[in-house]
Amino acid sequence: MLEARNLSKSFGAVTALDGLNLGVREGEILCLLGANGAGKTTTINLFLGFLEPSAGEALVDGVAVHRDPAGARARLGYIPEQVALYPQLSGLENLDYFLRLAGVKATGAALLDALEAAGLERAAARRKAGTYSKGMRQKVGIGVALAKKAPVLLLDEPLSGLDPSAANGLCASLRRLRDKGCAILMATHDVFRAKEIGTRIGIMKGGRLVDRLEADTLDAREIERIYLSHMHDGAGAVMHVG
Repeated sequence: MLEARNLSKSFGAVTALDGLNLGVREGEILCLLGANGAGKTTTINLFLGFLEPSAGEALVDGVAVHRDPAGARARLGYIPEQVALYPQLSGLENLDYFLRLAGVKATGAALLDALEAAGLERAAARRKAGTYSKGMRQKVGIGVALAKKAPVLLLDEPLSGLDPSAANGLCASLRRLRDKGCAILMATHDVFRAKEIGTRIGIMKGGRLVDRLEADTLDAREIERIYLSHMHDGAGAVMHVG
């Protein structure tokens, strides 16, 4: 569903991503851990077609992004750290607007169903988005992915700044999407949430994927220990799982 093949990106003399190879299958959540500057956001931007690769390629549901960026984006849902909505429009109206931009038409009932499935109460869906918390704005973003029936979802630090209740709600929504067969790639700093919802965990450092972990074989403390060992190792440790 989502694949990077020797994917690289340089900005002048700076290599932001160096020969990345990864795949995210249907019904799987891959969480990328790494410090700022590790290459997580660059990876997501390459899958979105916001950047041109210096080498290699990114594929979304079999579509090469650099050859057909519009076709790739049509198969994607994207939730950034801060979901931007029009404050004078309701959540429902924002959802309708963004779907129309994507060429998707849906009835009002279907839009409300998508927002409710994303965890936004129907009464809140009709309120102006300017009154929304960050967690509510992200639910509208998930609603867009649900209404588009996007097979792939990209999330860039979606848990940052969320209170525990909102974070729990977001994770529950992601698990439901996973169970419906969505392939999900999430960049995060949160080791414990990565363990909670991730199928696999990748650790990035200096633009490289330095480790791959199976989430169900390790507890959160072990994942944190491995992650910190990589952050303190200037050369990068050997991968634990291929």
